[in-house]
Amino acid sequence: MVVGRTACEQMISLLKNTLFLFILRLLIGGMFTAAGLVKIDNIAAFEQAILHYQLSGPALSTLIAAVLPWLEIVCGLCLIVGIFPRSAAFILTALLACFTLAVFFAMVRGLDISCGCFSQDPNTEKIGWLKIAENCGLLLLSAPLLFFDSEKYAIRDFLRSSAKSKKASS
Repeated sequence: MVVGRTACEQMISLLKNTLFLFILRLLIGGMFTAAGLVKIDNIAAFEQAILHYQLSGPALSTLIAAVLPWLEIVCGLCLIVGIFPRSAAFILTALLACFTLAVFFAMVRGLDISCGCFSQDPNTEKIGWLKIAENCGLLLLSAPLLFFDSEKYAIRDFLRSSAKSKKASS
């Protein structure tokens, strides 16, 4: 611990740490990529999970079921490899905020449904305060990716260093 630094300064230092941000990119990106792959595996079941929230009609639910998993996968992979990481983090954080609100509104209305995040089985991952707490934790974890430069350890850096080494050896 550095003498003279406040707890706030230490926290900001951690949040700006490139390795910490890279780990967050892997965690959040990997989670959304995995969630998207599960949904793509059974689009019809995912559409039913959306309908169970009773927030949209069949046409909109079909559109959401067709687009959302691909958005999760593409943004998740962009976050992992460091392609437009701040934009990908913004989209995924906005999606997570929407998911959290959808869970909250379903709870308020007394719906006993599965969240539809990582399984399309209606008897698993039931919504509740634990799911809201989990989502709020993920929102907190994703926040540093919005405010601090997280492009270190990106594929672009790897490609640049590879091109420099090829140029130097020529």
